[in-house]
Amino acid sequence: MKELCLAVLPGDGIGPEITAQAVAVLRRMADQGRFRVTLEEAPVGGAGYHASGHPLPQATLALCQKADAILFGAVGDFALDHLPRELRPEQAILGLRKALNLFANLRPVMIYPELAGASSLKPEVVSGLDLLILRELTGDIYFGQPRGIRVLENGEREGFDTMVYRESEIERIGRVAFEAARKRGRRLCSIDKANVLETTQLWREVMTDLGKSYPDVALSHMYVDNAAMQLLKNPKQFDVMVTGNMFGDILSDEASMLTGSIGMLPSASLDANNKGLYEPIHGSAPDIAGQDKANPLATILSAAMMLRFSFGLLEDANAIERAVRKVLADGLATGDIARDRCQMVGTRQMGAAVVAALEEGS
Repeated sequence: MKELCLAVLPGDGIGPEITAQAVAVLRRMADQGRFRVTLEEAPVGGAGYHASGHPLPQATLALCQKADAILFGAVGDFALDHLPRELRPEQAILGLRKALNLFANLRPVMIYPELAGASSLKPEVVSGLDLLILRELTGDIYFGQPRGIRVLENGEREGFDTMVYRESEIERIGRVAFEAARKRGRRLCSIDKANVLETTQLWREVMTDLGKSYPDVALSHMYVDNAAMQLLKNPKQFDVMVTGNMFGDILSDEASMLTGSIGMLPSASLDANNKGLYEPIHGSAPDIAGQDKANPLATILSAAMMLRFSFGLLEDANAIERAVRKVLADGLATGDIARDRCQMVGTRQMGAAVVAALEEGS
């Protein structure tokens, strides 16, 4: 029986509430004899700062380095916005990505039939949507140097950041994207701004050359502004999309609204050996923290991705996803996905319903 050693980082805001429901699902599956699991919790983000004066405490990083995988909630605390940038809660996730070399971010975007009417677009535009966005995580303008704010000779302040990618970094995420496309519809769209940015001109050249090694995958290219428009106009034209850090951040959040709620989207951030950090793509939502209103399904689905990608437990991952489909088909909904004739439930009740659905399916 496989042993899972997990670091659990609940974080801030609604993070503790949603991770608690994913942990309950994993514990129940362990009770069913599917695997053994050891979970160790640690503070991160604002909670990390309050605990030790830093958003990514050394003890938390050490725990993540020794764990097989990381289940992450959310970070962000408006009360700490006055801190220097390097001490703000959001720096924790950037630090983990860099320290653990989590370069490949996978964000599946699919529409559940029950939620087609909750999408920002017409149901006929999004029904049946199933795409995967691959975002490079450890390069680009978020990590490029030099960066800063300087004072010019005339006394005016100027902010600057550096967009930079090495060929090896592009090829690395490209291979992950091509391999993912091979397991799906064998169509890969690479997103860039090669008509303006030298960095993404190199991106396109590397992706084109790499495509020659994957003749079974149809490679296309699209400028990021057009891709943003096409996601709203005809999202089902895409199978797998791959892009850099900044473009991927924006496009994946845009795509989340196609599904009815950002509270439905899980993600996986992987290293070269499929060790990963798994988290919902939404933020800490401090306005509803502690009110039993948050949607835990993205976090629960992130746990399913963890079982699939880091541990190869495909049937167990499928079992969680089936349980989520069942609770939605039964008409249960948190406030963010509420629709006509649904039964409104809170965070805890939604998590309990997924656990119950697992029982029925076991």
